[in-house]
Amino acid sequence: MPSNPFVDKNRFKVLIEVVPPAGPEAAPLLAALKSLAPLPVDGFNVATNPVAKARMSAMALCALIQQQTGRPAVLHCTTRDHNVLSIQALLWGARALGIRTVLATTGDFVALGDRAVTTTVRDVDVFALIAMARASGLDVGVAFDPHADGGSPQQAVRRLERKAAAGAQFAVTQPVYDRDGARWLLEATAHIGIAVIMGILPLRTARHAEFLHQRVSGIVVPHQLRRRMREAEDPVAAGAANARQMLAVAREGFAGACIMPPFDHYEVMGDILAP
Repeated sequence: MPSNPFVDKNRFKVLIEVVPPAGPEAAPLLAALKSLAPLPVDGFNVATNPVAKARMSAMALCALIQQQTGRPAVLHCTTRDHNVLSIQALLWGARALGIRTVLATTGDFVALGDRAVTTTVRDVDVFALIAMARASGLDVGVAFDPHADGGSPQQAVRRLERKAAAGAQFAVTQPVYDRDGARWLLEATAHIGIAVIMGILPLRTARHAEFLHQRVSGIVVPHQLRRRMREAEDPVAAGAANARQMLAVAREGFAGACIMPPFDHYEVMGDILAP
């Protein structure tokens, strides 16, 4: 079996994050992903019930993506949605479907208003999930958020150290919007020894930039960039230009980039990845 590019620290790779549809119809999404075939994309990173809202099975979508695009998919696996029996079944099922890599996470928290109709399971923590995935023969990535759960960046680094000790082989960061933020991530994680993949979330509008900066933990959109988005005649183009800049920064020291097309706007990938 060829080596897995996602865990290789010495090979730069580009991942595209995919949010499954809220329903059983995958054809439009698959068509959008297949349209990226001419671009230098190494694989897809498939979210599981993001923001704790029901979406199509990420494992089913990973299998469809691999079948129809010929490119590998990384399956997000959360502790939120499964008891230990279900987690083990999921990991073995992924292997059976030819999925080689999972991203082990705790999962977004269920909103207070939804807790009357759904529950959080968490039979195991993320460290046990990492160990289970490795024992099941899968390669494992994790998320790295410098401000997870309101903690300090130093606490987040120590948590990433524990994830690596449990068996994690690469980490995907929160979106980064400037060179200073990228430099901090590299310096803070260099001693851990795993591949670090920079998150890149292209901005769409000035309102989008402000929302991410003000409301999403772990994301800092610099003041100058937010002002640029407010003043831009074409804010979508301005957001894509920043994403291209951050991709160039990622190539200087990171093991890859995970680009997160906002609101299913996969057409922006041509502007970001074109030579």
